[in-house]
Amino acid sequence: MVAKREMTRFWSLESLQMVAADGGSESSALVDDNGSEEDYSFEELCQANPRYLQPGGEQLAINELIGDGSTVYAEALWDHVTMDDQELTFKAGDVIRVLDASNKDWWWGMIEDTEAWFPASFVRLRVNQEDCVAGSVESTQDEEQDPSSSKPRHKSSENKDQMRTNVIKEIMNTERVYIKHLRDICEGYIRQCKKHTGMFTEAQLGTIFGNIEEIYKFQRKFLKDLEKQYNKEEAHLSEIGSCFLQHQEGFAIYSEYCNNHPSACAELSRLMKHSRYRHFFEACRLLQQMIDIAIDGFLLTPVQKICKYPLQLAELLKYTTAEHSDYENIMAAYEAMKNVACLINERKRRLESIDKIAHWQVSIVGWEGDDVLGRSSELIHSGELIRTSKQGKTQQRTFFLFDHQLIYCKKDILRRDMLYYKGRVDMDQMEAVDAEDGKDKDFNINVKNAFKLRSRATEEVSLFCTRKPEEKQRWLQACRDERKRVQEDEEMGMEISETRKKQAIVNARQSRRGKMKGMSYSGCPVPPPHQSLHPLHQRHVTVPTSLPQQQVFSLAEPKRKHGPFWQTITKLTPFKK
Repeated sequence: MVAKREMTRFWSLESLQMVAADGGSESSALVDDNGSEEDYSFEELCQANPRYLQPGGEQLAINELIGDGSTVYAEALWDHVTMDDQELTFKAGDVIRVLDASNKDWWWGMIEDTEAWFPASFVRLRVNQEDCVAGSVESTQDEEQDPSSSKPRHKSSENKDQMRTNVIKEIMNTERVYIKHLRDICEGYIRQCKKHTGMFTEAQLGTIFGNIEEIYKFQRKFLKDLEKQYNKEEAHLSEIGSCFLQHQEGFAIYSEYCNNHPSACAELSRLMKHSRYRHFFEACRLLQQMIDIAIDGFLLTPVQKICKYPLQLAELLKYTTAEHSDYENIMAAYEAMKNVACLINERKRRLESIDKIAHWQVSIVGWEGDDVLGRSSELIHSGELIRTSKQGKTQQRTFFLFDHQLIYCKKDILRRDMLYYKGRVDMDQMEAVDAEDGKDKDFNINVKNAFKLRSRATEEVSLFCTRKPEEKQRWLQACRDERKRVQEDEEMGMEISETRKKQAIVNARQSRRGKMKGMSYSGCPVPPPHQSLHPLHQRHVTVPTSLPQQQVFSLAEPKRKHGPFWQTITKLTPFKK
């Protein structure tokens, strides 16, 4: 009888999906009753427990590992910005301990001391799971260099080779699964859609599928070259870095697909309101014998894939010694793919941001002038400040620093959850200046924790005070970040179309009107129906009611519980460089 131990091999979501659907052959290390290690394929494990081969088997496998006391870690594919304190906030590359995966869309996990929900589609399970997660590779290197270490040097070297083998195999296997998904989309969906000209116009197909056929063609060539560099007998000796460098310019085609993805989701959402289209797409899936994922999930795979490459390469680099013939190429490939993913992730984050900003604006009472999205697309910082006039009059206001402009509002005296628009400052004309504690020469008053905004054009000066010195430093840094962000946007050509901005405002206003209809007599939103408590943590925590939505190209945030946006906009992670 085989007993499970803390496994050094963990599966990516794609690998597990492949195994559950096709019966993969990855290997994992287990310990038998005599304490010796043996390699068992996942296929053998599945044969020992046929439930793993049934639909949802990969999820069952993860939960049984957790139930047996194994520690399961996932790595974030991209940022997850949330306004809900029952959800984890993390950045791409953060490591999350998975505590429960019984819900296929939302998992329960922990970062440091914080436990909360997070969308499963935002992460990949780590390939190698060391007994000591932090610093395991570094400790291995120390053992190799420390002659007093009791462990044989060749043992740590063999372990590192095995780790590298695991990562190489995951890259190869997930690439093959990805190609199958792309083929299914092209042959299962696009081919059938083109036959039904009465249901789809060419423009609609272009909107829904973008340039995915070009991506399929590119990825087939990329996989072919990967296979040439893959050493089947000794996978750790494979030299795949050159393939990424050779094709790095080709990955640029993902930019077009990712930019189009929000429009694809919007068009699909519109069509799916009609049963005719829902039945058609489901028939296409069944005819192609595709796994049980909706069409929007399949169309999301290219976005997931381009964001996953740098994480895979980072892990491969971690287990590639400096003496390895592929070390330099892997390092260069990692930097190249990281740059590609960063640009995509930044645009995704910006698109998410304009929707939040639009909802914030429509919640402000008495808004005047142009929409905030007319010039801005990102919130940099926000908080309370005391503004002082030349006459010594002080006003406490809530300030919101966006790129290009600073907007300030006043809280309602009775209803502190209500903000009134009071004005804005053009940051393109301003320079932030620190003000020393003591008597200020411009205002002839004693100040503390203060800074100024000085107009470059008119030399007019505005004075602002914070409650604490660290708050002042955060505001000064935010002003520097705002100028840096504007400059970087100009250099990168980062622009959001006017159509997209206007649509965000329209959607926010429609959503606002819908929420007003759902108000009770007291003016408060009608509470949602009771939700089940988390199965492992019986406390006041509920599973998010909606699935992660693919409304923007790099996995948009799940739909949130509605609430006054100004209360939570300060929880958004401000831009940091």
